[in-house]
Amino acid sequence: MSVYTDLTFEDIAAILADYSLGELERFSGIAAGIENSNFFIHTTDGKRYVLTIFERLGSEELPYFMRLMKHLASNGLQSPDVLVRKDGSLLFTLDADDGEKSGCIVSCLSGETLDELNETQLYASGAMLANLHVIGASFTERRGSPTGRAWLVEKILSMQADVKKTYGDDALQLLNDELLYQQQLQLLDLPHGVIHGDLFCDNILFSGDEVSGVIDFYYAHDAPYAMDIAIAINAQAIILGDSDESRMARWLAGYTSVRPLLEQEKDALNGLLRLGALRFWVSRLFDALYPRGGAMTQTKDPEEYRRKLLLHRG
Repeated sequence: MSVYTDLTFEDIAAILADYSLGELERFSGIAAGIENSNFFIHTTDGKRYVLTIFERLGSEELPYFMRLMKHLASNGLQSPDVLVRKDGSLLFTLDADDGEKSGCIVSCLSGETLDELNETQLYASGAMLANLHVIGASFTERRGSPTGRAWLVEKILSMQADVKKTYGDDALQLLNDELLYQQQLQLLDLPHGVIHGDLFCDNILFSGDEVSGVIDFYYAHDAPYAMDIAIAINAQAIILGDSDESRMARWLAGYTSVRPLLEQEKDALNGLLRLGALRFWVSRLFDALYPRGGAMTQTKDPEEYRRKLLLHRG
């Protein structure tokens, strides 16, 4: 989450007028994350909500995410519920300085995000993701990956000269070598369905060692469940230290306590760990080389995911 679009008290009060949530008391921007503009809003009904302005997603894509979040929350996942406007819609529009944008308001969950998870929390996180996959299996809408192989090829080719100039020949060679490997990787016949796609520590809320919520579904799409597992393990379990193997095993133990893995998923996992590391290395490289302006923004370090990719390559 970040803030690229500044909103005033009056802006948010006008948005709230179309909801039955009370009047605005105060608000604050949320600096964590990198995709959308987000604000905590406190209203006279005594509750706190999250207001999101979508910066990259087009209006034609957003209904999928709203309906997915409704489905997950209504079927028992500890995830944000999308608040309904007085006219029955789930999205509002805003006339910003750089054009019309869409937004939504969602319930605010209890708990806090953690910079690093212990092994008990890793187990709980794995079980939560498996539960998401089980609940999501009954969601009937489909969406392709926004960061699949075609995206990887386009981004890597577009950055060749700038990666070499800024990060050196070794980085460029690694990018191109791994892309070639991934283009030859076969992922047929893996169980698939809706995945979160971005399950970093800052998208999981904890109360003590228990998961109290999962947030930020705007990378959700249809893909092998093992891809989601790989993304989550890279983000949560791998800290590039001596305990990585134990941490990975603990996360997987939590996941398989809810949804056991098939042998073909186990066999595919290393290749998917490499793919997940490449995908986030590429996106971080792109954001570092071509940063967007914003009132409160974060650019995450690409080097972390280069090192994770090298770890999985062995």
